[in-house]
Formats: sequence, C-alpha cells, structure tokens
Amino acid sequence: MNLRIQTKSGVPIYTQIENQLKQEIIEGRLSPGELLPSIRSLASDLNISVITTKRAYEELEKEGMVYSVPGKGFFVDNPDREYLAEQRVLTVQEQLADMLRQCRKSGLTKEDVLDMVDILWEEEQT
Repeated sequence: MNLRIQTKSGVPIYTQIENQLKQEIIEGRLSPGELLPSIRSLASDLNISVITTKRAYEELEKEGMVYSVPGKGFFVDNPDREYLAEQRVLTVQEQLADMLRQCRKSGLTKEDVLDMVDILWEEEQT
C-alpha cells in the first residue's frame, strides 16, 4: 500500500488516509477480508501519530468500509459499491455547485464556464 500525505494541502491527515484507503477499496486494490496495516505500523510508516491513524480507521469503520476484530486489527469490509458510487456523484455535484458560485462571483458567464470545461475535458482526455 502506497499512501501519500500532503502536509500543506489543508486537508486533515486522517481524511487523506481515509480517502486514499476508501479509493483503494472501491477500485478493488484492497479485497474484502484483507487485513490492513496495524494502527502503529501505518503511523510509523507515515511518520504520524497513532491517534491520527486510529481516527482514519474509525471513520472508515463508520462508513462500512472496514471492520475491526479486537486483538486482530482492521479488515476490509464488503461495501455497497452502488451506494458508494452514488456518494461520489453527490460529492462531485456539491463541488461543482461550489465552483459555479465562484465562477459567478468572478463575473464569468455560463458560456465562459462551458468553454473552460470543454477545453479542460479535452486536455484530460489526452
């Protein structure tokens, strides 16, 4: 597992860990029943506190992405992938609404925004 922490991103470290592990699970790189690194091991590997790692795992457990077995550790659960896909769409929708508010505040027209989206969409395809 190759998690990356960006200390200057403004995103809490536990959230970065949570998001990256969630992505690994959703994309099937972590399989149901697979044992995750221990809290101490992951904290040591990332050079962060065990409290931060514990919080990331607890958040994942609340979302049904992992489950814990006392004395054994945290394991990948078998999440509802349709629900997770819908949650990702909802997140993108919320982010897009925020961006559109910023565009309006900047004085951009709908046509300006659509032109930007078209250009960026094409650039991402290559």
